[in-house]
Amino acid sequence: EVQLVESGGGLVQPGGSLRLSCATSGFIFRSYDMSWVRQAPGKGPEWVSSIDSDFGSTTYAESVKGRFTISRDNAKNMLYLQMNSLKPEDTAVYYCAILGGDWGQGTQVTVSS
Repeated sequence: EVQLVESGGGLVQPGGSLRLSCATSGFIFRSYDMSWVRQAPGKGPEWVSSIDSDFGSTTYAESVKGRFTISRDNAKNMLYLQMNSLKPEDTAVYYCAILGGDWGQGTQVTVSS
């Protein structure tokens, strides 16, 4: 059974940082491209970032480029999202996802003073 469990969300002030983690199991993690997706209140899902399985190449939405960093540890089956210079518009539930496949349950990130 595929499992994706996010953690690390919370309440942070504008300009602050958070690091999201995603613990995975039930599939060969190192063989899959992975993504982070977010959904803000009242809005549809928004792709945030992806990292490929072969070379760790990364891509980012324009809205987060330069502020967020996606990474993976294939030895630990873990996916990460380092989020810096957070803005109120980054407030959303953040989901770890197999690219084109399963999603986790999400972790809430709230950016507010």
